[in-house]
Amino acid sequence: MPEIDLHSHSRYSDGSLAPADLVALAARAGVKALALTDHDAVAGLTEARAAAAVHGLCLINGVEISAAWNGHNIHVVGLQVDPENPILRDGLARQAGARALRARHMADKLEALGMTGVYDGVLALAQSPDAISRTHFSQWLFANGHVSSIQQAFDRYLGPRKPASVPMPWASLEDTVSWIRAAGGVAVLAHPGRYPLTRTKMRGLIAAFRQAGGEAIEVATATEKPDMVQYLGRLSVELGLLASQGSDYHGTPAPWIALGNFPRLPAGCTPVWTAWGWPVDGLPACMATDVATGSVPVVAEALS
Repeated sequence: MPEIDLHSHSRYSDGSLAPADLVALAARAGVKALALTDHDAVAGLTEARAAAAVHGLCLINGVEISAAWNGHNIHVVGLQVDPENPILRDGLARQAGARALRARHMADKLEALGMTGVYDGVLALAQSPDAISRTHFSQWLFANGHVSSIQQAFDRYLGPRKPASVPMPWASLEDTVSWIRAAGGVAVLAHPGRYPLTRTKMRGLIAAFRQAGGEAIEVATATEKPDMVQYLGRLSVELGLLASQGSDYHGTPAPWIALGNFPRLPAGCTPVWTAWGWPVDGLPACMATDVATGSVPVVAEALS
């Protein structure tokens, strides 16, 4: 159900909107339940929750954590996490520290290539050293005329083995899943079809994720091709995993993606929201009533 969007980003990671503006946009788009899943960060959830109360939208506490698996950078979404859980917070703090250090090294490499003002410019975009991502570097490179497109920034400077590439010591797949579960959340393997893996290796990744305690895979996202959505849907059924969905909205960095705009889950999938007591076909009746009247959704507080 596109009215349930379980993957989005704010400016607390690499999105362009403040959490309150993200929630307002989601409500205007007809989204009734939104998960804010910033990269390795939960700092935007308080602002998003306050805005959700104003707009009559159910806000689901989320996070998207980077992990390392067999030399690949993999993302794991946590849904319905407790953002105050000390195990989760400690893990995210370590990720943020590594991200900040990487940003310094990447800026130094670009400066060595003759560019100036790199770190200060990127920091102005991210607003926090801990939130600086390669997306912010690509935006800076494009805005300052060093590349003709965001993609070219990765192809020429930021991608693996490129001049400004700096490997990240991401946590293991097992660690990221354990942090999410410790925080009471459901661990979801994000956009499995997007990684540079053969279908055999993708199955290996999903098997490793499941063995680590992962409970769901993202089946339907805005950038997934229809045949991949169907394939991931079949895998979720075959492997006994819940199915998740979401736009993976970022705003300006990917203007072609809209909140609530992605394929529906294929028939036969068990939606991830059943893990927290919602019916298979979507929002609980009380939630739908609350949203229709514009009042604060009681379910959002009860399940968070």
